[in-house]
Formats: sequence, C-alpha cells, structure tokens
Amino acid sequence: MSTDITDAPDVVADVAVAPPLSQRAKTMAYAAVPYVIAVLAAFVVVGVLITLLGHDPAKAFRAVLTNSFRNETGLVQTLHKWAPLTLLSLAFAIPLGAGRFNIGGEGQMILGSVGAAAVGITMSDLPMVILLPLVLVVGTLAGVVWAAISAWLMESFHINEILSTVLLNFVSFEVLDYIASVVWSDPGAGGAVTLPIGDGAVLPGIGRPPMHTGVLLVVLVSVVAAVMAKRSVAGFELRAVGLNERASKLHGIRTGRVAVMSMVVAGGLAGLAGAIEVSGVHQRTLEGIQSNFLLLGIIIGLIARGSLAAVPFVAFGIAVLEVGAGSMQRVSGAPVEIVLILEGLILLFLLMSDVATERLRRARAGRSARRASVAAGPTTTTGAAA
Repeated sequence: MSTDITDAPDVVADVAVAPPLSQRAKTMAYAAVPYVIAVLAAFVVVGVLITLLGHDPAKAFRAVLTNSFRNETGLVQTLHKWAPLTLLSLAFAIPLGAGRFNIGGEGQMILGSVGAAAVGITMSDLPMVILLPLVLVVGTLAGVVWAAISAWLMESFHINEILSTVLLNFVSFEVLDYIASVVWSDPGAGGAVTLPIGDGAVLPGIGRPPMHTGVLLVVLVSVVAAVMAKRSVAGFELRAVGLNERASKLHGIRTGRVAVMSMVVAGGLAGLAGAIEVSGVHQRTLEGIQSNFLLLGIIIGLIARGSLAAVPFVAFGIAVLEVGAGSMQRVSGAPVEIVLILEGLILLFLLMSDVATERLRRARAGRSARRASVAAGPTTTTGAAA
C-alpha cells in the first residue's frame, strides 16, 4: 500500500456532499439486489436439504417465518432475542470499521452479566431508581474492562486482537463458572446458576406479555451508534482508518487510538447485552447465558457489511429465524440446526456475489481499456507518419 497522500479516502466529500434523493434511491435499490439473490438462493438450497431429510420445506419455512408474528408472545420473544443480537453485532461491526476484529463479544457479554449479577445480588436492598441504572452501568463497564485488555495488548505489544479476544473468551467461561458455582451459587437450581438479583434490579416490562424495557434502550443505542458513525468526528476517523490506515496517519489521525476506542466501545456494548439479559430475561446469570450470540453477531455484522444503520434490521431478520426454529421443528420435524445453515448460506452467497461483482467490474474495466487502446492506435500511427 502506497504512503502517497493521494491514497487517502475521499471521505470528506462523502460526508459533506450528499447525492440527490433519486440517486440515493437507485443506489439503495441496486445494493439490495445481492441481498435478495442471496436470501432466495439460501432458501432454495435449504429447501432441497429439508426435502432430502424427508420433511416438507413449505411447512418448515411457514413455521419459521410466521411464528414471530402469530401472536404477541412470538413478537415479544423475537424482540427479546433481537436486543442482545443487535448489541453483539454492533460490538463486532464497530471495530470492523477500523479494520479490527472483535471476536471477544462472547466473553465481554459474560463479564457484563457477571458484573450486573454481582451488583443485583449484593446490593439488592437499594431502591430501583439507584439499583437498576447501577446494574446496567456496571455490566457495561465490565465489558469495557474485558475488551480493554485486548485493546491494550494490541496497541502496546502488537498482539493480534483475534488471538487475545478468543483466548479471553475461554477465561470468561471459567470466571462465570466460578461465580455461578461457588461465589453466589443457587443451591436449588441444580447447575451453574447464581442467586436471583433483587427486585429493584429487574427491568420493568411493557404490555402483555411483558416486553422488558431493555429493548427500548437497545433501540436508542442503535440510533445513537448509526448517527455517530455517519455524522461525528469519531465516525469519520473510524471510516478513514478502516479505508486507508497509512493515509489516515499522514492526515494526523491517531490510528492506534481509534482502533483502541473501537474495541473499548464494542466491549461496552457487549457488556450491556449481558446486563440486559440478566436484568430483563433471566434475573440472574447462568452458564450458557451467551448462547450463540457471538456467532450470530458476526454473521449479522458481515451481512450488514459493517453498516451500523443496517445492523438492527438484519438482526431482526435473524431473530425471526432463531425464534421460529423451535416452531419449525415442532410443526415439520426439521431439525433446528437447519436455521443456522440457512443463516450461514445467506452470508456465503452474499460474499460470493461480492466476488462475482468485483470480477465483472474488472472484466468491464479491461474491455474498456482494450477498446481505448484500439481506438488510440491508428491516431498514434498517423501522427508518427506525418
């Protein structure tokens, strides 16, 4: 990569001058085509697989896609699944914007749940107006601290963040097991489960069946993240570093600080996800609280192509599939793992479309260059003869 200043990404123009509305609509429509093709192709392949397994694909897909909207319970379950998925996806997408890979969302979420449970159990006598914000803040800070370890190793010792975050995930499993099995273990639970948090630490619910208010908090966080990424100086620097780190340095951007801050913010979001799961869903922390949120968060972040504005919408689609998986198995007999295959295929076909698009672009550029060369040939010869 050249260090020439001309290599700098023209993100200033991108921020300052917005294209006309009609042009943006056309661009969005064009960008949606690979998604539509990827989803349709994934459903076709999975439909064939379900048929080969001896089940009815139409019945399976109907159960998956309608369970979340059949009644209020399905919708609430989907929103409760959507909240941590969105936060874990943002925790992956934000460092990705700076060219860093946070694979530690799982561990950061676990530490967030441990911090939230610790406050909720030990300070259960505090009133809700104090205890509930404290639970969420401590959970968030626990995720920040856990991510900051990897960020410090990355910046100070140049240790790859993928390696450090993955290894810290395993450490977090042991921390959770110790807390849930020894320190605040619930003897009547029959597993690695902590005592319940105090009533004042529980997120209030809205409606019937109740949707915990953590969903609204995640909506707010998602909007703030998308706006900050597009309109703030920090968002500008994040995009600049991700597009061209060397040119960003030449422009005076402290690329190391940007990378560290992206990891720290990501850790806070993952920690908040853990706190919301404790306060809004389980009222305690337990072994396996992280479920498969890390894997799904990475899939969502990649499908959204790192766009923070797109993450909540992709996360909702994945939440619909996840909640519908159990219904699919009951109705059609197809195994729940089919849904994970479907999600992986959507990502795979989307990546394949990127490769195909790039090859077509290069082929068109090559043909244009050859035509220009042929057109310029006679002119050059004539000029030489004269």
